[in-house]
Amino acid sequence: MKILFYCPFKFDSTTYKKKFLGGIETLNLDLSIELAKKGYKIYLATLCSKIKTHKNFKNIPIWILNTQNEYKNFDLIISSNDSIIFNKFKKSKKILWMHNKLSIEKAFRQKKLIPILRNNITTIFVSKYLKTKTTILFFFKKKIVIPNFLSKIFTRKKLNIKKKPIFVWSVQRQKGLIETINMWINNIYPINKKAKFYIFGVDKLNNNFSKKYLKSKNIYFFGKVSKNKLVDIYNHSTAMICLGYDETFCLNALEANSCGLPVLTFGKTALKELIKNNYNGFRVNTFDDLAKKINFLLNIDNKNKLRLINNSINYSSKFTLDKILPYWLKFLK
Repeated sequence: MKILFYCPFKFDSTTYKKKFLGGIETLNLDLSIELAKKGYKIYLATLCSKIKTHKNFKNIPIWILNTQNEYKNFDLIISSNDSIIFNKFKKSKKILWMHNKLSIEKAFRQKKLIPILRNNITTIFVSKYLKTKTTILFFFKKKIVIPNFLSKIFTRKKLNIKKKPIFVWSVQRQKGLIETINMWINNIYPINKKAKFYIFGVDKLNNNFSKKYLKSKNIYFFGKVSKNKLVDIYNHSTAMICLGYDETFCLNALEANSCGLPVLTFGKTALKELIKNNYNGFRVNTFDDLAKKINFLLNIDNKNKLRLINNSINYSSKFTLDKILPYWLKFLK
């Protein structure tokens, strides 16, 4: 079977080795590689500059589609969030891989509505939450839930309870971040001056805090870093803070779990499905509650610390690629 993965983001099949790679990009790349190993002929179209050829797998620039015979006909097209591409391949079977919310208004504004209504589209949602939040007015042919999977690099390197008092924020959205920083300054730093708050994925804040002032409160910004760097940080940290605003899956939370980090969250949106209270993390209702849980984790005994580490690793193991791939293979048959 000849499959086109359409992922309109700026990256190529070697990007993950060099720098930050987002969740959707990583999922497309990992699934392309694994299906190629199973004998499928895979093409991954991205906003890359040139063709990169691997065994049974080609990473091609989007602009090359329909320019040569090899890139004109596909048995199946799997497109991440973007239905516009379906208009160019009328004979191919079509799957819309839904990672984010899409309303009728947004689909119309982005010119995605007509391709959805015109084509006989099967949709794969990354969570039950996203499926329930997507309107039935798109009239999808079939709606399936296949959860996201973890990249193989996210593992606990060594089961060690002697972790540093580091709390990690690694989502690019800033909603709730200012409130979390204020909570840290007022409720965490005055009590425990060894505790550190590491913020990834955010280069600067939309407020007047200076980085110098924040550093004096043990708050550090790292911007976008490679996944290998994140794995290293996770393996030495205490917990992740992921509030859960607008999350349709939150792969970041599972990645943290896989490295033994419990996740602190408001338990909204898709994080209701992922984080089990007092098992692989804690669900809180307010920023005051969040401060209490952070202080609890800073003073936790070794028995409970080890319990949370093991629970987090065990829960995340349900979402490894070898566990999720069979759902894709069954569907492709």
